[in-house]
Amino acid sequence: MTSAKYPLQQDMASLYGEHHAWLLGWLRKRLGCGHHAADVAQDTFLRLVSAGDRLPRLDEPRAFLTTTAKRLLTDRSRRQAIEQAYMQELEALAGQLPCFPSPDEILIAVQSLERIAAALERLSVRARDAFLLHFLEGESHAVIAARLGVSTRMVHKYLVQALLSCDAAVGQACL
Repeated sequence: MTSAKYPLQQDMASLYGEHHAWLLGWLRKRLGCGHHAADVAQDTFLRLVSAGDRLPRLDEPRAFLTTTAKRLLTDRSRRQAIEQAYMQELEALAGQLPCFPSPDEILIAVQSLERIAAALERLSVRARDAFLLHFLEGESHAVIAARLGVSTRMVHKYLVQALLSCDAAVGQACL
């Protein structure tokens, strides 16, 4: 590939070679960080390369580079402000929401639920139904008694039996 055949690439190469160090120094003074300055300098030249044939003739290349870099800095500042606002909102939400359980806590909960399910399977059908109707569907003792055809006192006994069985099953894991 000859440079005469690709004048834009030749112009970019000379523009980069002649002005990159100056732009990097200018940005370093403005930003106070060499890494950020290098990023913005790279983005500045990338913007010029991406303009391709639309790039005007540069009579004052440093002024053009400075303007392009300033626009990139403005874009970067806006993006950082949006990111900061988003992070602050996430922090506020995190403070309001309960924490996510750790994998160990999830495992313990699943194992406990399996033990409770096994304990409920060992109960009589009526005791299990009373437990499920009361604790999962929120039914009152009177409604459960009517559905099972027993007294409310019997529903109370079924619930106590179920709770004691579940407590024993979960308590076995703690031993």
